[in-house]
Amino acid sequence: MTASATATPTDAVTAHPTATLAADGESVGQPTPAGVLSGRALIDDLDARILALVDERMRTAAAIQSSRIAEGGRRLDLKRETEIIARYREALGRPGVTVAMAVLELCRGRV
Repeated sequence: MTASATATPTDAVTAHPTATLAADGESVGQPTPAGVLSGRALIDDLDARILALVDERMRTAAAIQSSRIAEGGRRLDLKRETEIIARYREALGRPGVTVAMAVLELCRGRV
């Protein structure tokens, strides 16, 4: 996963912490508080780490699928997927099911 070379409105806020940005990227209104900027930086770091973990999970799932298929099995193990969905639901509540389904979808069919 690589970062885009194009600046985003969030990048502009970070570069100019005394202004907030309108949807068109123009600065408006009051300054963005330092706590918001540091919080956004932390969120950006967490998102980068989550994306790296998702990428690692996708590669691991592809290796498992290849092994399963090479040994005459199916590409998917629905019993295992049900266990994963239950784990996410237990940890995150009902939205965990959506998160689990998205993760599983990303990890299917990459072989």
